[in-house]
Amino acid sequence: MTEQTTDLRETVRERYAAAALKVSVAGGSACCDPQATELDENFGSTRYGSDERDALPAEAVAASLGCGNPTAVAELREGERVLDLGSGGGIDVLLSARRVGPTGKAYGLDMTEEMLALALANREKAGATNVEFLKGTIEAIPLPAHTIDVVISNCVINLSVDKPAVFAETFRVLAPGGRIGVSDVVAEDHLTAEQRAERGDYVGCIAGALSFAEYRAGLAAAGFTDIDIAPTHEVADGMHSAIIRATKPTTTEPATSSAVTTTNRCCGS
Repeated sequence: MTEQTTDLRETVRERYAAAALKVSVAGGSACCDPQATELDENFGSTRYGSDERDALPAEAVAASLGCGNPTAVAELREGERVLDLGSGGGIDVLLSARRVGPTGKAYGLDMTEEMLALALANREKAGATNVEFLKGTIEAIPLPAHTIDVVISNCVINLSVDKPAVFAETFRVLAPGGRIGVSDVVAEDHLTAEQRAERGDYVGCIAGALSFAEYRAGLAAAGFTDIDIAPTHEVADGMHSAIIRATKPTTTEPATSSAVTTTNRCCGS
C-alpha cells in the first residue's frame, strides 16, 4: 500500500471515529453535524422509514452516515447470513438481524474502534442475539470463504483505497448463489477523477466514487453476474446515490460480458 493510500485510509478512520464519539457523547440526541462529516440531507437516517428508526436505539440511528437503505433492497430472508461492510454504529446490521430472524445471523465489519464500541453498545440496547461485529478492513474480510448469503454496504465502498480487493473479497466470502445489495455513490461516466474531486472530498464520499462503467467492470472482473446499478437521487452534480445488485454464480466460472446488465436509468454510458 502506498503512503498516499495509507494516509487516505487513516483520514477516513479519523473522520468516522470522530463521528462515533460525537454520537456517544450526545447519547443519540443529535446526529453528527454536517460540518464535521461533510454530509448533507442526501445522507444519514432520513434514508430510512420512521418505523425502522423507531425500532432501534437512538444512537444507532444518529450514527447513520450512509446514502441509502441497503436492507430495503437486499430482500433478506429468514435464516440467511448477512454481512455489512463498514457497519458503523450498526443500523443496517440491526435491521438485517430482525429480517433474518433467530435462525439467521448478521455480521458487521468495521475498522474503527470507536464505531465498533458504539455498535456493540447498540446491540446490547437492541437485545440482538444474532449479531456479531468484527474488526477489520473491507479489503481483507476476516471470514471464511462461502459463509455469507448476502453482503450489504451503505456508502462505504467509495471510501475504500483498493476497490478491486473489496469486490474480490466480497465474492470470496459469498456462498455460491449469494448476492449483494449495496447503496453507494457512483459518478456519471463522463466525469474524470479530477472532476469528481472538485465536487467533494474523499471522506465526504464523493472524490473516491467509481463511475457507473467502472463499478460494472469491477464487479464483473471479480466474477459477479446479473449486475444492476440503479441511481436513486443526486448527491452532487453528476454524482448519484445508487443501488447496486449482483450475484455470485452457483459455479465459479469466470463471468462473461453477456451476463452483465447495464441498467443505468439516467446516467453513464
